[in-house]
Amino acid sequence: MRLIADTHTHTIASTHAYSTVQENIHAAAQKGLYAIAITDHGVLMPGAPGPWYFTCLRGLPRYVEGVLVLRGEETNIIDAEGHTDLLPGDLNSLDWVVASIHPPVFGQYTICEDGTFRKTPSSKPASIEEVTNAWLNIAKNPHINVIGHSGTQEYVYDYEAVVKEFARNGKLVELNEATFSGRKSSVPNCKKIMELCKKHSVPIIVDSDAHFSTYIGEFPNSLRLLEELEFPEELVVNSSAERFEAYLREYTSVFRGK
Repeated sequence: MRLIADTHTHTIASTHAYSTVQENIHAAAQKGLYAIAITDHGVLMPGAPGPWYFTCLRGLPRYVEGVLVLRGEETNIIDAEGHTDLLPGDLNSLDWVVASIHPPVFGQYTICEDGTFRKTPSSKPASIEEVTNAWLNIAKNPHINVIGHSGTQEYVYDYEAVVKEFARNGKLVELNEATFSGRKSSVPNCKKIMELCKKHSVPIIVDSDAHFSTYIGEFPNSLRLLEELEFPEELVVNSSAERFEAYLREYTSVFRGK
């Protein structure tokens, strides 16, 4: 299976990644990718991009070196109600949103009535019920495209109940290559999630979560797992330009008016 897009990548704007937007796009072009999404972290992540960053993404060219460029964000889920740090004022500038749970943010903030965030740290581990509820609410969020690295061991949820809701609401379940190096304890959970996606015909997307340009478009462990599971290629949205474009046309405004 050959993958034609990498839709979860980070740049120096996230301050814990080490390549620029242009370096990432150039790497995608060198790998022969059809598309790349630039998805730096939402505002509550330590070291997140500064004010105006996401709004100004609209200034990125749609194509660079022949690569389709999606202007994106990896938004942080902050609580069991599925609130995120995706700012309403940024939405018109974004084509693509990955939603993920990260320990520095989940359970550490509440959202106020005026839409601002208040830090209210909790030392209590998240329960399966809380994480399940968070993902069920994310499934209903029309602004989310990708369910990011949801196999994280700290945030186990009712996979059987939730995975079908992702598909019902047009969300792509991510198989994240960085899991195999940075979150190894999550790999068994990711395998379970992929098995359920196969069982229920749920579309997935394979991403690098690259924090350096040389990792763009590199998915060896993910592809090995999919081969082991005999995962249907037709369910892998970034396995062909046709499948990927079909998703973009149905769930994003990237090609609107064309």
